[in-house]
Amino acid sequence: MASNSTLNHTSPNTSVIITSNVIGLSVTKVTTRPSNTTTSAPGFWPSLLNKIPLPRWAIYAIIALVLLVILICVLCCCVKCCCKGKKKKKKKQDKKITLKELNGTTTTALVQPGTEDVEYGSVDEKRGKLLYSLEYNAECSEMTVGIKEASELKAMDHGGTSDPYVKVYILPNKSKTFETKVFRKTLNPVFNEQFKYQMNQKELGESTLVIQVYDFNRFSKHDVIGELRLQLSAVDWNHVIEEWKDLSEPSKHGQEHLGEICFSLRYVPTASKLTVVIIEAKNLKKMDLGGSSDPYVKVQLILDKKKWKRKKTSVKKQTLNPYFNESFTFDVSFEQIQKIQLVISVWDHDKMSRNDAIGKIFLGCNATGNQLRHWADMLSNPRRPVAQWHTLLSADQVDSTLALKHTLKIPFTNKTF
Repeated sequence: MASNSTLNHTSPNTSVIITSNVIGLSVTKVTTRPSNTTTSAPGFWPSLLNKIPLPRWAIYAIIALVLLVILICVLCCCVKCCCKGKKKKKKKQDKKITLKELNGTTTTALVQPGTEDVEYGSVDEKRGKLLYSLEYNAECSEMTVGIKEASELKAMDHGGTSDPYVKVYILPNKSKTFETKVFRKTLNPVFNEQFKYQMNQKELGESTLVIQVYDFNRFSKHDVIGELRLQLSAVDWNHVIEEWKDLSEPSKHGQEHLGEICFSLRYVPTASKLTVVIIEAKNLKKMDLGGSSDPYVKVQLILDKKKWKRKKTSVKKQTLNPYFNESFTFDVSFEQIQKIQLVISVWDHDKMSRNDAIGKIFLGCNATGNQLRHWADMLSNPRRPVAQWHTLLSADQVDSTLALKHTLKIPFTNKTF
């Protein structure tokens, strides 16, 4: 009996058939079929590129553009770093050159200037220059100060500009102070204003003329840009003087700070109502032994050289920064509003003695500078309150200026503020 067995082994590529016969010989047949598939999986980048629905040239162009942008950014960073390094080296070289040029063999020259270098700080920081004129009439005992123009003033505002005006007064008495009009957003204002002082030759030889350039700020303290101090005894009065001079740093001596006051003005022509709101004061002069004051404010109207109407605020105890927010209304016709002077004065209240004046300010059509500007803003904006900060002046200074204005009787004219 014959026995046959067959074993089939199949793979995708090869078929092996083994046949065995018990009686006869074993025969093994191996059949190989050609394969139509790839033996290894495709790479990551080719498969990724195959998934992008763009032609290969477009993909390569995008990749090249991205690489170019990255390269440009890297180059820019390198250039900036190189420039910063050069600037630092240049600054160090400049400092070395400055130190070598200093006179003197010791370091004393760096911290203790000689007599010719007393104003070293003011020269180091440029504050601009001022064109002024001086003239003296011996027959009338009258000195005329002309404020012509300023140039290249120091910028005091964030926008890189200033709102300059000029204040003129005489030391040591400081009896009369004049101010020019304010010029908006300029570092090269043209003033062309003149101020006259009645002074005999003896007073002329003992006095110092102070010309200060300020930056105007409506809601904060006015900043000093620079000043000129001229010893009148050293001036040659045989001819009219007109010259440019560099502004120096303002001197801290002889400047008595009395404080600032903020108030608003509102005038309604149809109702003939003038409303004054005393808002607050700050940094007032210390009047009491304890280093404080008991301030209150007087609001006074002067008409035809006479005290016409007067009101006052409540007293604020032991403070140099009182807040009032008190309103006062006066009946003032349109004809009277052009003639009156509004005097705002801050006083220190004393129970056991007479009340002392801390400082004053006056406004009106005959005022000058910031006071005239505030008054003009009120008249040009009827029915609308106009608030502004003012620096207090001494009582003697304001009283003498008012007397001068009454004597001159300067009419109100339309000016450009």
